[in-house]
Amino acid sequence: MIELRDVHKAFGRKQVLRGLTLGVAQGESCVIIGGSGTGKSVCLKCILGLVRPDSGQITVGGQDVTQGDRDAFLARFGMLFQGGALFDSMPVWQNVAFRLMRGEGKRPKAEAREIALDKLRRVGLTGDVAELYPSELSGGMQKRVSLARAIAANPEIIFFDEPTTGLDPIMSGVINDLIREIVTEMGVTAVTITHDMSSVRAIADKVAMLHAGKIRWHGPVDQIDTADDPYLRQFVTGSADGPIETVR
Repeated sequence: MIELRDVHKAFGRKQVLRGLTLGVAQGESCVIIGGSGTGKSVCLKCILGLVRPDSGQITVGGQDVTQGDRDAFLARFGMLFQGGALFDSMPVWQNVAFRLMRGEGKRPKAEAREIALDKLRRVGLTGDVAELYPSELSGGMQKRVSLARAIAANPEIIFFDEPTTGLDPIMSGVINDLIREIVTEMGVTAVTITHDMSSVRAIADKVAMLHAGKIRWHGPVDQIDTADDPYLRQFVTGSADGPIETVR
């Protein structure tokens, strides 16, 4: 479904991606791990066509991401942003239905609201929250609303950007379980970037370790504790000693 071949991207003198190659199968949940500044977010932006690589090729469903109808291409994706990115001036249901009420295939307001309520129920929220504003919700509830928005238009592919940032361990577990259930239920292709190893273990089918702009290791999640790659081992264990340099 998603394939990156020898992708390079620099911003000025800073080389971020240095020959990144990665494939994500249809219906697979792939989690990309790696330290801050290793290129995880740039990788997602390149897949979406928001950033154009300097060289290499990226295809989604066999289509080059730099070609074709952009609106139709982006309509295939859902996104859960790191900070939620809810619109403060809109009630919850309008946040969830935002895409449904715009562009081609625009739904009538009443129909969009019903879909939003259904998606809110899917993430464990009752209709009581529909008319509330994001500022009236807890962090965990805001994350659920963001997840409901990500699945509202039934996308083929969903990106999750640090889905548990800012949540306590219990709520993180709840969100991880919800993501796993929804990805399995919808049969979507999912790509997650995270530092949270509990999320990795809960969400992933495959894991890709990104370091210095390249994939250092890629394999099934049940092999991350036994793999012999020193970069992966250091990241998984959280050790200060290893090939990944730390500021002391």
